[in-house]
Amino acid sequence: MKLTEFQFDLPEELIAQEPADYRDESRMMVVHRASGEIEHKKFKDIHHYFNKGDVFVVNNTKVFPARLFANKERNGSDIEVFLLRELNHDLRLWDVLVDPARKIRVGNKLFFTFPNSLEDVLVAEVIDNTTSRGRTLKFLGDDSDEEFLHKLMMLGDTPLPKYIQRSARPNDKESYQTIFAKTSGAVAAPAAGLHFSREIFKWFELKEIKVAEVTLHLGLGAYRKIEVEDLSKHKLDSENYIIPAEAAKVINEAKAEKANVVAVGNTVLRAVESAAANNRVKSLEGWTEKWIYPPFEFSIPTAMVTGFHAPKSAFFISTAAFAGVDLLLKAYDIAIKEKYRFLDYGDAMLII
Repeated sequence: MKLTEFQFDLPEELIAQEPADYRDESRMMVVHRASGEIEHKKFKDIHHYFNKGDVFVVNNTKVFPARLFANKERNGSDIEVFLLRELNHDLRLWDVLVDPARKIRVGNKLFFTFPNSLEDVLVAEVIDNTTSRGRTLKFLGDDSDEEFLHKLMMLGDTPLPKYIQRSARPNDKESYQTIFAKTSGAVAAPAAGLHFSREIFKWFELKEIKVAEVTLHLGLGAYRKIEVEDLSKHKLDSENYIIPAEAAKVINEAKAEKANVVAVGNTVLRAVESAAANNRVKSLEGWTEKWIYPPFEFSIPTAMVTGFHAPKSAFFISTAAFAGVDLLLKAYDIAIKEKYRFLDYGDAMLII
């Protein structure tokens, strides 16, 4: 398919700048693939659509405070440093993005300090160039792993998407994190999971609806603008994922019983389809570059929870592969008319 088939006009005022006051009070559009019916609900109603034995597969990745600020000299001006991924835990090597306007060369040292303090907290040396904006940093010092991680957490800001036109606030550290986040490694939240509350999980428990946790550490690659018209020529960055044995067991039991398997977000779609074989999911740990675009034959999920995405984005295109292109475009047209909230802090969609 062609990229231009996934264009629509998104009014800027519909891009959510703030989270909902309560996670499960977000609006939820329910899209029925078989009939084309579209319903308007609250997210807290989601349990009404599922029964005993159904499984929700969630991504338990945890967003780490990836946006830091450093000085090239001890009294220099701030340089934004965005942590992308840890390359080597023992050597404390990280791939990062830096402000392209700043001349950051191999051999330079970067000084990270606490706000309102001249005390050097962390020092990193630039040891390699990766792209025009990318560098590899080696963090120096003899801190323990616990001390080093604590300093990163203290220094870093929540990496809110650029379209959120405000600085990160202290409450974003909680609201831009799912309630089931456990495994640190993502630079963006798996946004479909932001709608879940402990009350919803209690309903699942009462109805004997199961939850399986997988991990896929979201990078920035999925947010990169697609530059090719032919979708088959687009490449996603590789992302680390884990399908634990227990999660695979729960999912496969549901498949055997013909129960629903609900993928919570595009990251879960990528993870489970990367590990799929013969309509079952394997317990795996590795890296995936799987790019899901129409037409795509899904092996694992029977339903999907997602958000409302940007036009021509990888997330919108992958969602269209699951929902059907024409039906999803119809749903988005209705969503815009009904003033649903879009993107990470926006409303939810259930596709069944």
